[in-house]
Amino acid sequence: MSRMFRSGAAISAMTMISRVLGLVRDAVIAHYFLIGGALDAFFLAFRIPNLMRRLFAEGAFSLAFVPVLSEYRETRSKEALKDLLDHVAGALGLLLLIMSVLGVLAAPYIISLFTLVGKQAGSQPELAAELLRITFPYILFISLTAFVSGILNTFKQFAIPAFTPVLLNIVMIAAAIWWAPLFAEPVKALAWGVFIGGIVQLLFQLPAVMRLGLLPRFRFKKAHEGVSRIMKLMVPALFGSSVAQVNILINTGVAYALASGSISWLYFSDRFVELPLALIGVAIGTVILPKLSGDHANKAGEAFSSTLGWAMRLALLVGIPAMAGLIILAKPILATVIHNGVNSWNDVEMAGMSLMTYALGLPAFILVKVLAPGFYSRQDTKTPVRIGIIAMLSNMLLSLLIVLPWYKLGYIGPHAGLALATALAAYVNAGMLYYQLRKQNIYQHLEGQGKRWIKDLLRIVVAVAAMVLVVLWLNPQDNWWQTHGLGKKALYLSGLVLASMLAYFGSLGLMGVRPRQLLGR
Repeated sequence: MSRMFRSGAAISAMTMISRVLGLVRDAVIAHYFLIGGALDAFFLAFRIPNLMRRLFAEGAFSLAFVPVLSEYRETRSKEALKDLLDHVAGALGLLLLIMSVLGVLAAPYIISLFTLVGKQAGSQPELAAELLRITFPYILFISLTAFVSGILNTFKQFAIPAFTPVLLNIVMIAAAIWWAPLFAEPVKALAWGVFIGGIVQLLFQLPAVMRLGLLPRFRFKKAHEGVSRIMKLMVPALFGSSVAQVNILINTGVAYALASGSISWLYFSDRFVELPLALIGVAIGTVILPKLSGDHANKAGEAFSSTLGWAMRLALLVGIPAMAGLIILAKPILATVIHNGVNSWNDVEMAGMSLMTYALGLPAFILVKVLAPGFYSRQDTKTPVRIGIIAMLSNMLLSLLIVLPWYKLGYIGPHAGLALATALAAYVNAGMLYYQLRKQNIYQHLEGQGKRWIKDLLRIVVAVAAMVLVVLWLNPQDNWWQTHGLGKKALYLSGLVLASMLAYFGSLGLMGVRPRQLLGR
């Protein structure tokens, strides 16, 4: 467990660098671009290939590819492993090339799907379609990057894949500051930043794979055994991974019919939920998938349960306070990032509403990332698919029950209802995944683990309560955040975050929680 903890910490450290630069990127975008129709058009054009990245690159493909690759590494020769990589590269590259060409050609029709519910005042669907033509090939480059990342992760080289997203942020910051003035429509610079950033990320990882002697060649074979297995696993995994992405697309379509700026408000709030989700959920899920796959291949059931239990405990230990922190610091965070003289305090309040409702689902979002590998490592993609479909339908139903009355009654911020529906549906997803792991006897409580769970949860609740009291005491009123400059706000926000961490972990320490417990010793 200590080795996995160190690997997870390395991923989290690299991801932290990426996410901090991501926050800088968002702050720069908010400083140079007014929240409204044009920026909504870019976020829509960026969201579509970005969601497909999560679906194909980080979702179905990775979940199907890594277990098969791990098995080849454990049981086959290096020649067979290299042959698998060559043929996966050929099949994946061809599929992505065709998809990218079709996406560029069909961009106006794709954007038109988001106007089915309605169009907000000031929306610019023609601009969104033009931007989508530029950003869509990103799915080709970033999916090949994810393929290379899967190789590196399987060989326990986690740092380089985790650092790679930093490069996209750097390119987009450059696009916002220096390239945008060169365009008649400045947001086009951001779209080209996405395109170029995808190429840079792929090129950055290739030397590491070359050092392993595993640089793939694009080869094609109609019935390659390993590729066929990956495809069979990928099809149901595609449905399972698509659930969250379809939910986000539905929310985006509904938001497009609400007030101008709704897509941008949801984007900024989603970004801050993604920060701890990537640092905790994605990091842990990335580390445990090869380990769980190896435990299953070696028929080590107790080690499998121990790994999964450790991952869930760590997810809750960090996920619950992260949720509380985002809720109570929503306005200070957004005031620091988007309230800079270009955008108004109303944008802070609107984005803050959706950030608070999104944050309610953070523990569930993290647990889904941790629990799903329990099935995928066993090459069981059907169970998460069934559960995911139920969660997706739950999200659609909850969106209708929450957003429609919210909008019809004329209350402000109906976009926050979309975030709330997504958060609640995540608990449905996580709860059913856990239930099936227990029902199928995949995850078993080891001796004394039940009492430990209860004790840990009580300690977490007490520590979170102490943290909230400290932050509420130190946090100034809204008018302070409205009147001070970026430097003072960033400094004070950093102090609040540090104080919250000290209060939380200090409270845990007073209750007897020690670092070695996090390592599972």
